[in-house]
Amino acid sequence: MKSVYLDNGATSFPKAPGVAESMIYYINNVGCNINRGAYDTSYEAENVVFETRELICKLFNFDKPENVIFTKNITESLNILIKGLIKKGDHVIVSSMEHNAVMRPINSLVKKGVEFSRVMCDEFGRLKSEDIKKYIKENTKAVIMTHSSNVCGTVLDLEEVGKICRERNIKFIIDSAQTAGFLDLDYKKLGADAVAFTGHKGLLGPQGIGGFIINDNLVSEMESLIEGGTGSLSEYELQPDYMPDKFEAGTLNIPGIYGLNAALKYLNKEGLEAIREKELYLVKHFLEKINNIEGIRLVGKNDIKDRTGVVSIDFKNHDNAEISYRLYKEFGIKTRCGLHCAPSAHKTLKTFPNGTVRFSFSHFNTVGEVNYTVDSIMRCLK
Repeated sequence: MKSVYLDNGATSFPKAPGVAESMIYYINNVGCNINRGAYDTSYEAENVVFETRELICKLFNFDKPENVIFTKNITESLNILIKGLIKKGDHVIVSSMEHNAVMRPINSLVKKGVEFSRVMCDEFGRLKSEDIKKYIKENTKAVIMTHSSNVCGTVLDLEEVGKICRERNIKFIIDSAQTAGFLDLDYKKLGADAVAFTGHKGLLGPQGIGGFIINDNLVSEMESLIEGGTGSLSEYELQPDYMPDKFEAGTLNIPGIYGLNAALKYLNKEGLEAIREKELYLVKHFLEKINNIEGIRLVGKNDIKDRTGVVSIDFKNHDNAEISYRLYKEFGIKTRCGLHCAPSAHKTLKTFPNGTVRFSFSHFNTVGEVNYTVDSIMRCLK
């Protein structure tokens, strides 16, 4: 039986060439911490970590490597940003397409006197940026939004959102989980104060490494969520307030950073445009094929404009979970069924509470795999 991986919206597979080798090299030949020792391997690791900060800067058109913070994933990044900035009495604006990585931290703060407004997207997951203005209050502290839906793949027009935030002096935080490594994310054009990212999806790196980029203005307003050893100012029992130490307490996932370093170099070599073109070609081919199948509902947009490689299907006359299970057990096709940690998005798309079967593509997939998947869907429905 064939094996077809179509769950790249959860985590990419395969990883970029060189990722595993780079991590193994670190474990077998370097192995030490950074900022703690004065010896050759420590210096080597420090250089790789700093180079990776520079590669992240290049990816996002960002100018301050010291303001690239590493975390274990984008969920931790968003928690640090949200809980470090938002305080009792503040108001936050989100979209109706948010992942629980945004909504759960915000809802935990609601119990502490924070309020939020949800700007509704349409049934295709599209955001009308002007609608945000209706929800702005005197105490609006930040707009926090995903760049693209992890359910239907629709890209939100965040450049317009950034302009509104700058006009009103509102902080703007972006969740790039579904777009980093796929779209050209220009920090300056987006007008963001912080962009959270993760290494294990479109960046093609390993699990366990993520981070965020942040401007100095936001740094000065935020408190540290996690505090502890940094290898710096060890004579004091207070967290350093300079970057990146302010937000990088404890030992970093250095093997993960070595892997991310190799993945970012691969992205630079291949080029995001080429990766995006291949991925969208596969999505277009898939959409054209499934449009001819009776008994399914495509969730979200039916074209490749302003979308990623994520496609959701609702099997109207079948249990979605059964179809997803059969695709794997009978045909070796790996998808993800359910609500995808984004209940608000599913309510917006009118797929709550049943959810969808999500097919999420990578440029490593092939046209043959797309054809095989479509044929397998048809056989399941028969």
